[in-house]
Formats: sequence, C-alpha cells, structure tokens
Amino acid sequence: MKSVVPFLFVLIFSFLWATLAHTHESFVQCLTLRSENSTSISKLIYTPANSSYSSVLKFSIQNPRFSTPATPKPLVILTPLHVSHIQAAILCSQEHGMQIRVRSGGHDYEGLSYVSDVPFVIVDLINLRSISVDAENSTAWVQAGATTGEVYYRIAEKSRTLGFPAGLSTTLGVGGHFSGGGYGTLLRKYGLAADNIIDAQLIDVNGRILDRVSMGEDLFWAIRGGGGASFGIILAWKIKLVHVPSTVTVFTVDRNLEQNATKLVHRWQYVAPKLHEDLCIRVVLTGVNSSQEGKRTVQASFKSLYLGGIDRLLPMMQESFPELGLVREDCIEMSWIESILYLADFPIGESLEVLLNRTPSVRSNFKGKSDYVQEPIPEVGLEGIWQKFYEKEAESALLILTPYGGRMSEISESAVPFPHRAGNIYKIFHLVFWEEEGTAASKRHISWIRRLYDYMAPYVSKSPRAAYVNYRDLDIGTNNNKGNTSYKRASIWGTKYFKSNFERLVHVKTMVDPANFFKNEQSIPPSSSWWKKRGD
Repeated sequence: MKSVVPFLFVLIFSFLWATLAHTHESFVQCLTLRSENSTSISKLIYTPANSSYSSVLKFSIQNPRFSTPATPKPLVILTPLHVSHIQAAILCSQEHGMQIRVRSGGHDYEGLSYVSDVPFVIVDLINLRSISVDAENSTAWVQAGATTGEVYYRIAEKSRTLGFPAGLSTTLGVGGHFSGGGYGTLLRKYGLAADNIIDAQLIDVNGRILDRVSMGEDLFWAIRGGGGASFGIILAWKIKLVHVPSTVTVFTVDRNLEQNATKLVHRWQYVAPKLHEDLCIRVVLTGVNSSQEGKRTVQASFKSLYLGGIDRLLPMMQESFPELGLVREDCIEMSWIESILYLADFPIGESLEVLLNRTPSVRSNFKGKSDYVQEPIPEVGLEGIWQKFYEKEAESALLILTPYGGRMSEISESAVPFPHRAGNIYKIFHLVFWEEEGTAASKRHISWIRRLYDYMAPYVSKSPRAAYVNYRDLDIGTNNNKGNTSYKRASIWGTKYFKSNFERLVHVKTMVDPANFFKNEQSIPPSSSWWKKRGD
C-alpha cells in the first residue's frame, strides 16, 4: 500500500502538469489569433518554459516575501505593446477560465497584482508608459505603465512651475496608484492624484476601449479612488497639472526622546492640520540608537515641503510651531522637481535622471497598515507607541504621520470613492521591514505590526476603523477568491476603505462586470453575488 501512494501522487501531478501545459498552449494560441499584430505578440508572451520568465516576473516585484519558491506563479505573463494585446488577454482569459492580474509598478502591498491561488495570467503594463505633457493647457496623458518618477520628470522637462499631487515614492506605477487615490506632500494644497484626473481610457470586460464619455460618469467616478482592477484594465489617465512656485523650501528636523520628541509630536497634532495649505509637515517615527551606549530611543523626523521661500516660511513657523525651533540653517530652497528627489531621500545634488529608474535601490520584505486619526493622541498614548519600537522586530519599523486639513477638508467624501476627508487630522502609515528570509521571520515581524495595530485601536477612527486602499491589508478582510463573495463579507473590508461609497462601487461593478471576471481577494463584488448567495 505504501508504494501505491507515491505512485498516485506522481500520477496526479503529471495529470495536472499536462493540463496546465495544454492550458498554456491553447491560451497562447488564442492570444496570437485574437491580436491584430500576431507576429509581435509572440515576443511578449512568457511562460515557465521561457528562459526570461523568472526575470520578467521578478523585475517589478517590490516585496520579496511574495517572490518565494512557494508563491503561486502565473501560467503566462504578457507585456503588451498594443491595446489589441490587452483586449486579446481579456477575451482569452475568459474563454480559458483564467484570472487576470494587472501590474503597472508592482507596489501592491499584498502582491495581488501578481499573485493568485487560482490559475492566472499577469498583464504587465511595463511597455505602455508614454507621457504626453501639454504645458500650455496644464494637462498630460499618462499611460498606466508609467511611474510617478517618470511623470514628474516629463512635467519638469516642459515647465518648472507645473507639478502633480501624487506619491513620494518615484517607482509607483500610475495605473494602480492613481486608481486608489494617490497622495503626497501637495495633498493639503491640491488633494489627491484621483482628485486631479479629468479623463481616462479603460478596457472593459468585453474588450471595448472606453473614455470618460463612453464609460459614463458612474464608472469614471469609480476608477478614481475605488481601485481600477475591479472594473477593467486602465490604459491611460488624463491628468490636470497644478501650479507650483519656481522656488519651494524643504527641511528635515530630527528630534529624539531626549530632545523632547514626545511633546513635539503631541503638539504637531494640533498644529499641522491647521497650517496654511502651502505647508505640509510630515512626521516619520523610527527607532534609533541612543547617545547612551547600548540603548535605543525613538526619533521623530519632521519633514516638510513649503510652496514658497524661506523668508515667508520662518515667520509662519515661529508663529504656529515655535516649539520645533526651526532656523534658517535647517531650510533649503530649491525647485519643486528637486524637492521630489529630496523627499524621496535621494542625496542632495542627485541627477533628475534618477526619476526614470523603475526599480528602488533597496528591496526588503515588508508589511504595511494604515489608520486615520480624528482626535490628538495623548502623550501617554504616544509613550505606548515608543515602547513598541524597543522590541527586536521593530528595528526597521517606521510610522509616517501625514497631516490633513487644507484642500483635503474641503472635498466631499463622495466626490470620488476615496472618502477620508474632513474629520481626519492625519493619517498613519505603519510599516515594518525585515531582511531575514523564511516564514518564521515573516511571522515574527507581521505579528509585531499586528500588535502595534491592536494597540492603536483606542486612538484612531472607529465604526469603521478606516484604512487606505493603496496600503492594501488583507488582515482587514478578504473575498472568497474561489467562488462567490457575499456583500456582507466584502463590506467588512470595503467599508473600511470606502465607507458609504462602497455601496455605489458595488452598483457600478454590477453594471460593468456582472459576472465578476475582474476579481481578487479585495475586489469590489457585483450585487448578483450576494443576491444569489448571502453567505460564503
């Protein structure tokens, strides 16, 4: 009997492998037949049999914990050069019962853009990255595979007084980043990237290319903050560029616990959301070595962008936040495009060409979470956070506090699906990194950030405890990826990301993708799923 078991295992494995190989072959044939340019598409298809498959798969993976031998791999990777290639992928995936995962930059915090536990295909938009800037009309068309760094660079080529309010990381793919909201240090002046999108091109479940007029205002609303992957494949965005002065000022002021950091962070909570909208002061909290040998402390880095010169900034800070002790020597005047490099932690004087690099200099395993704060955290609450930073797993952890107020308080919660507006004084981004490989290391560090998250519960938003969809977190709830998902189950995570906008997103999904082809562990479900099946 013992000898039969291995034989059966080999037999089953061989059958599954033969089935997958046949699926590979028939799917690739389908792509070739359905594409307008069949000669070119053959060079854009990668299967496990290709020598380049592994390097193409890994190139855009920003989080190595989703790049292990045990991580499920795609049956096919397609790197389209033409719209017809994407249309073919959508139609052929439906014909062959395969899921599509769409990757534009690979920053998905839970790897959903390139990992699935059911047979799937990756459509990697890395080749669709053209950017056309119209400086005269302050607009630009940006293909979904472009990065934020490339967008900033191309804008600066045309104008030093135009910018765009998006993320500080320069390797973010705009396809996903803009569709989830997208924010940076211009948010208090101009809101989110999603607030400044004026048109889009999307390929729907039927392979049609739609723009704002043909998709209608409901779908156009949904993809600007509701996550585009639930509704189709974003091909390009038309963005409204914003005015920035020729000179901006940046500063970084570091203070540790021995330098009154607790009282400064406490005071910052009252000051930062009420400052002039031209000034954004973020706080980055990290554990660092203390001046006392062998001991650790917590450092608060106050990092700022001011849309103006030093001579206007200093009196403003002296009036509003004198406790920080900002002096002229802390401040640096530069152009807005140079501030992008500064705030992304590139060395002073770094060439702007670095913005064209799609890959971050360091790739570490990480886990992220998010929170919104509506009442200042008392000093005793902050001191509890400091205690968490003394734990071994927090050696490479950080918290980023981003102030709200200004334009963010003026935009309606329902203007786009991103609902986190008035009432929030700042957002917290919890992040932990680790270099060690293996599941044991991952479990230790993820357990640490979950403990921190639990500790924060009394101090952050409630009913729901809100979260930011671009900081994807499967801990807050998931769909049933292998079957129907009830509205009740999806709303567990959906209301945290979207609050009351979740219901409208479900309505839009039901109209444009009723069979739920575009799905993942946290995609918007159609209402047909929950009418037919209230539970999971």
